Order: sequence, then C-alpha cells, then structure tokens
Amino acid sequence: MDDTGHKSGHLMLITPERVFYAGLLGRPRQRCSGGFNIYVAIEGSLWLTTEDGQESHGEIVALLPNIRHTIASDHRSVLSVVIEPESVRPGVLEELALRLAGPEGVAFASRIRAAYRELREHHAGNDFSSAEFDSLCLGEILPQRELDPRVAHAILQIGKFSGEPVTAASCATEAGLSPSRFLHLFKEETGISFRSFRAWKRARHLLHFANQDINLAHLAQDIGYPDSTHFSHSIRRFYGLKPRAIFSGSRDLAIYSHRHASAG
Repeated sequence: MDDTGHKSGHLMLITPERVFYAGLLGRPRQRCSGGFNIYVAIEGSLWLTTEDGQESHGEIVALLPNIRHTIASDHRSVLSVVIEPESVRPGVLEELALRLAGPEGVAFASRIRAAYRELREHHAGNDFSSAEFDSLCLGEILPQRELDPRVAHAILQIGKFSGEPVTAASCATEAGLSPSRFLHLFKEETGISFRSFRAWKRARHLLHFANQDINLAHLAQDIGYPDSTHFSHSIRRFYGLKPRAIFSGSRDLAIYSHRHASAG
C-alpha cells in the first residue's frame, strides 16, 4: 500500500466487476447504488434503512442493487464490497443476501475483515480476477453470468470512457439491431435499462479518481456528463454525497484500479 493509505488504513480496490472499500462512511444520507452492496462494521454495528421503511441492524448488512437506502455506523469508517449484478448469474445475489442476513452472516463478516487485513498488507496484482476477489472476500466463487455477446460488447464500450459518450443508437448499430430491439435485449440480459446502467457506470468510474487533486468540471465532461449540474445530481443520488465531499473525504485513500475485465 502507498504511504497515504498505509497511515490511514483506508483503501479501495476497483475492478470492472467488483469494488472493495475501506474508508469513511460519510453522513447517513439516502443513496442508491447500482451494485449489490455488502457493508461490514469495522467496530460496533451498522443500521440500514431502505426507502420503504425496512430496517436491518448488525455487524454485516447486504442490499440488492438499485434500492434507495440510508446506512449508518457506530464507527466513522466502514468496509464495503460491491458486486456488479450483470456479472453474476440471475438469482445468485438474492440467495447471497438471504445467507448474509442469516446465521452465516457472522462468518462472512469475519472473512471480509480478514480480506481487508490481507489487502492492507499485500494489495492485489494487476490481473486480479472476479474469481480471486470472490474467494478472498466470500470464500467462494460466484457463478458468472453468460451475456449475449452483443450486450457484452456494449458494456465494454460503455466502460472505456474515452471519446464521445456511448449511446444506445451507436451500440445498436454495432450489434446490427434496431435501437428498440437492442434496448429490449440489453434490459433482458442485464435486468436494467441501458440508460440506468450507463448512469451507474459513469458514477462508478468517478471512484478511480477520488483521491486525486482534479478539476471536477473537467472530470464530469471526460466521464460523459452533459454539465456539472447533472454530474452533481447523479453522484449524490448514487452515493448520498456531492462530488466535492467524496473527493474531500478520500484524500488519504489508497486506490488500486484494475481496468480490464477478466474472466471468472
């Protein structure tokens, strides 16, 4: 780990299909992640409240993607594992959420804390795969979803974040489909609309730069936001914090980014 992260103990490992985060939680404001989230308390307990009023309390709580929620902790920092839903076979995350909420939850929490200690001492190499991530954090490998190649290609294009922003029309053309047929296929394969998927991936891409001294207006443009207002609203919706607050709270965060997808 670099000197900054070693002193604070704060780190983030980002791969195309997974994120491991150990750092400040921030104020308990409502957020809505596009990934499957597992929160683990470093000390004490966590409190999770969803928009419909359901509450969970304990040392580990899990939440399915695209559910508005508030998370609070006894401790200023938290551990978090994020799994991209399109990378996992349908139904697996629902089953995992039930297991995490049951008697197995304590063992999962211990394993994720052990993974944090391992990452603090020996962060993952450049070819860290989803299978290796799952083994380290969960003790098992989550079965990978087999996507239609045309949708898989579109996802890769979205994840490049270079040049002109990727549109449904451009993806449809590359796939040899009409826009309406492509949009239907995309949602059928991933479980989410193209527009919502792209919005989440844009917000997720911000994480690669969170500890840098960077011009936020330029970053927003580079990621593909039409203007700073859209950028701020989108980031706050997904993370419960304004972009500036995220960057302010990430100055002591060691970030390890692995940009290329690898097969499980």
